Amino acid sequence: MRTSQPSRRAVLAGTAAAAALTALPSLTGHASAAEPAAASAAGQAYRWRNAVMGGTGFVTGVLFHPSVRGLAYARTDIGGAYRWDERAARWTPLTDHLGWDDWNLLGVEAIAVDPAHPDRVYLALGTYAQSWASNGAVLRSDDRGATWSRSDLAVKLGANEDGRGMGERLLVDPRDSDTLWLGTRHDGLLKSTDRGATWAAATGFPGSPSATGQGVTLLVAVGRTLYAGWGDGDGTTGTRNLYRTADGSKWEAVPGQPTGTAAKVPIRAAYDRHTRELYVTYANAPGPNGQSDGSVHKLCTTTATWKDVTPVKPGGTTADGSADAFGYGGVAVDARRPGTVVVSTNNRWAAVDTLYRTTDGGRTWTSLKDSAVLDVSETPYLKWGADKPKFGWWIQAVGIDPYDSGHLVYGTGATLYGTRDLKNWAPQIRGLEEASVVQLVSPPVGEAHLISGSRDVGTLYHDTLTASPKRGMATNPVFGSATGLAQAAAKPAYVVRTGWGDNGNGAYSSDGGQTWAPFEAQPSIAKDAPGPIATNADGSVLLWVFVHWDGTKYPAYRSADNGTTWSEVASFPKGATPVADPADPTLFYAYDTDTGTLLASTDSGRTFTARATGLPKGDSQFKLVAAPGRSGDLWLSTKGNGLYRSTDSGAAFTKVASCWASHTLGFGKAADGADYPAIYQVGSTESITAVYRSDDEARTWVRINDDQHQWGWTGETITGDPRVYGRVFLATNGRGVQYGEPV
Repeated sequence: MRTSQPSRRAVLAGTAAAAALTALPSLTGHASAAEPAAASAAGQAYRWRNAVMGGTGFVTGVLFHPSVRGLAYARTDIGGAYRWDERAARWTPLTDHLGWDDWNLLGVEAIAVDPAHPDRVYLALGTYAQSWASNGAVLRSDDRGATWSRSDLAVKLGANEDGRGMGERLLVDPRDSDTLWLGTRHDGLLKSTDRGATWAAATGFPGSPSATGQGVTLLVAVGRTLYAGWGDGDGTTGTRNLYRTADGSKWEAVPGQPTGTAAKVPIRAAYDRHTRELYVTYANAPGPNGQSDGSVHKLCTTTATWKDVTPVKPGGTTADGSADAFGYGGVAVDARRPGTVVVSTNNRWAAVDTLYRTTDGGRTWTSLKDSAVLDVSETPYLKWGADKPKFGWWIQAVGIDPYDSGHLVYGTGATLYGTRDLKNWAPQIRGLEEASVVQLVSPPVGEAHLISGSRDVGTLYHDTLTASPKRGMATNPVFGSATGLAQAAAKPAYVVRTGWGDNGNGAYSSDGGQTWAPFEAQPSIAKDAPGPIATNADGSVLLWVFVHWDGTKYPAYRSADNGTTWSEVASFPKGATPVADPADPTLFYAYDTDTGTLLASTDSGRTFTARATGLPKGDSQFKLVAAPGRSGDLWLSTKGNGLYRSTDSGAAFTKVASCWASHTLGFGKAADGADYPAIYQVGSTESITAVYRSDDEARTWVRINDDQHQWGWTGETITGDPRVYGRVFLATNGRGVQYGEPV
């Protein structure tokens, strides 16, 4: 949903991209999806599942298989790909095997299926096309994604960049199942003649790629002819944006194609084989943001004539006087009913996006939003704190079941809606979990064993782990993206949260996170740079840190009256994450990653002084945590610099010898007979980065995930359950909260 700040789905660029690099693992070396992981500490079998939220992220593409009833695939911008299981009525994740070094492959640029070989499926992977990201890859499967073979590309793809809702950019040649085509953003059109094993630049393609353009936006088969959209034209007759080839080698610009701002960028295309007409949606920008004009055109391939069939021209005025600016996005044809087509608007914030449906080839259209009945009882967060949900936003993925004309689905920035009668809609999202999670708290008491904070739907109180939270996202106020979450160790009913919102940026709860109230006041910087927050052991003091999304750091503030008044803490290191001592309410800690210094406060956060110095520095993602139930027992994760521990409130640290890398660490209930909490971490004891547990105070570790459950980058946060031994909650960057339990 559009919020007042860039979310994790905004494209990283400039200084923001540079700042983001500190959160990303090394790009050197990776294991093929088909290869076993290197040896690690002896593992224990765990069952891994999602703590159910239900979607929460941008579904950028959905593709029904044209030859198999009930088979469909979906792609996401950072959360991998999924296969629809019609019998179970849920999505199966297909890319969880991608590990730490392959974090950039969790974004899916495109999907392709082979109509002649129903079990074959192909994925084009690559989240970012920036210089700091790794090259893309193509995965190919002969068993619908149960197993994969992988081919690394020499180019980059951009599944989480502008234009990620376009497509599909990957296509099996309609004349030869061994030939595949891949449209790239900056490297032109690629071709494979061995089912995606190897790739080379396609000869004769007229588009001239650039380092900053969109390149090939879509590929679609029209009978035996291949059409390719080009995103770098200027909308004039001097630059073309749609090409075709009948033989795979000679390309030509499609004659008579539309021009002008409203037809500048081809977004998607779909072919009606009954009427032999190609429908193309256009916008004046690649989207999903930034579009203010667009159109829909159809090409009659038998007569080579074009017709403008735009349902509603952008640029009008809504009832409240707002400009009705938008583009067009998704398009799907009904394989059973000639002339029946559905298109979506996109970036239509004033009147809210909709789907338009025609049954007469575009002569007349009906807005499906106008008669829609939305049932979001299975995922209540979709109300976004309001009385009812929106029909959608960022609608660029649209699909019609080729075996059921009433079964229509469309993706939004938060879910995938489906209908069987074109009127009653509900999320068709079970199994598809895509949140980028940044905070986890597992309360020691109460109904919920988990409270989470994400960049997608703010804070959630998980009253159960197997269904989307019944209360929806935390309200009063609503945060589209969470930045802080903390619970008072000795007073667990008291919880605080911070985040990006339009009606305040901080809130507290007196019932363990079930209901909330905003802070009575907040520092003026809070609306522009809300950062992490901490509360001391008894909940009497708050420390709030402020960091702008571009990385700029500001002074921290302190409140001793539940957020009624705030005072600057000049001695607190700017941008550091405050950590409260869980046993002594007068103690706070902060790790200055700029200088490698541990600072502490013994006066309830009024002043901070340096203690240990000379520790690893230079990475804002180094993390300090305090062991529960103890005073002064601190653990410091410094990525490849290792794991450090202090038992004297940070006066001195000792390096832990049992692991050489530690990215994030947390605690859970102790094992039977143990006198120290179980420790969980994402780190490395040998050659791989994995999830580990220690029951003996970090002397030894056991790996608890496996090669099929890796989820890309998992270095944000981890915590055990203080009430259930062995249960661990793991934050992922695009696959929600994973929780594991010993088998």
